[in-house]
Amino acid sequence: MHFSKKCSVFKVVLSALLIVALLQLLYLSFLSKLHGKQQRYKYSELFGSKKTANQGEKNPRREHLRYSLSTGGIFDGSGQYRVYKNLIKSDFLTNQKPGADPRSHHLALATHTTINNLHHLNALLERWQNPLSIAIFANGQDVKFATAFVYALSIFCPQVQALVDFHLVCLSGEMASFPDQDREHFAGMEEKGCSGIFAKLESHRDRYKNYAIGSNVSYPNNLLRNVARSGTDAAYILVIDIDMIPSANLHHQFVTMLMRHEPAADEVLVLPAFEIRHTRKMPATKSELVQLYQVGEVRPFYDELCPRCQAPTNYSQWVNLAIKSSGPLEVAYTINWADPWEPFYIGARSVPLYDESFRQYGFNRISQACELHVAGYRFSVVSNAFVVHKGFKVQGEFHSRKDEENRKNRILFRSFKESLKAKYPTSPRHC
Repeated sequence: MHFSKKCSVFKVVLSALLIVALLQLLYLSFLSKLHGKQQRYKYSELFGSKKTANQGEKNPRREHLRYSLSTGGIFDGSGQYRVYKNLIKSDFLTNQKPGADPRSHHLALATHTTINNLHHLNALLERWQNPLSIAIFANGQDVKFATAFVYALSIFCPQVQALVDFHLVCLSGEMASFPDQDREHFAGMEEKGCSGIFAKLESHRDRYKNYAIGSNVSYPNNLLRNVARSGTDAAYILVIDIDMIPSANLHHQFVTMLMRHEPAADEVLVLPAFEIRHTRKMPATKSELVQLYQVGEVRPFYDELCPRCQAPTNYSQWVNLAIKSSGPLEVAYTINWADPWEPFYIGARSVPLYDESFRQYGFNRISQACELHVAGYRFSVVSNAFVVHKGFKVQGEFHSRKDEENRKNRILFRSFKESLKAKYPTSPRHC
């Protein structure tokens, strides 16, 4: 009798457990279907399917893109490139709560790329969760793909939607159009979402080396930098390459510094630049960076290709400074610019733009640093922040025309320096 009661209780408990398990399976199935339905709705929104449930509602993001494209963009100063500024706008400013600290938008990151390297945006956003302005250069078929990709990213990736402004630059003879016919390239995205878009971008990586886009196509790096800079409303801007990552908490450190004092009008804040072995994880703090630096896994940026290009940063002095990864940005020392230093820095919007005559490889960033020097700027190196390039820069990884382009831009740099004498006639400085 006692055994029979135990058996009955066991059956009741087992039945209850089975019911709970069944309910959990039903709940998970419901969530999965709900997620799939949401993603399919996003997919229909992406291309404006006529079968969209809310057929009468307009998608503001899609309408903005259509309007931006309908303008036909604007030509750059040379007339050789067409610029679509703010092709996709982030929701950052519209999502700011009333009374929010305006300093939250005081620093933005600006960068440039082709589709070839757009996949780096994923890693960049993992570290930099603040306003970001990206200028993309596309040529030929890539104009269509770039338009579709950035639109898809803005639909499927909440962080991209919240933080990233996209701008598109192409040759003046080409025009971008709304990706109505490109839905086949995004088949299955309703299930994979944001990760699926970045996986697609991964398939476009390494199709060509650096600037080797085409025999008659020049990558307008300085035009792109200027487009990205002018495409943000931030008071201060950090311009880096898309395959570089800033140290953690940089934005917070900068805003904290602003609460105490602002940089002088003629001052830029230099972030020492490093490169790290491909197999290593990106350091977040100075202490992590210094540990890797001491064992040779991290080294100064361009250490093998052009050690003089970063030498004025004075890495040995910087590494030996007291490590303060927390707290506001602090200036460690101020140094004079010396040719051919090309530092990465935080500067105000009023900092001179990049000279857009420089394209392809060579002298594009040096020329702008040279102008800052002649214009009277001082370069203040911060003690507790940095930027890191993923992978060592080594000989042989560049495209075949690199040396030819460098020689051409060296000649251009000489004439550029002469033009600065006319632009700043009272300056005692020269490059």
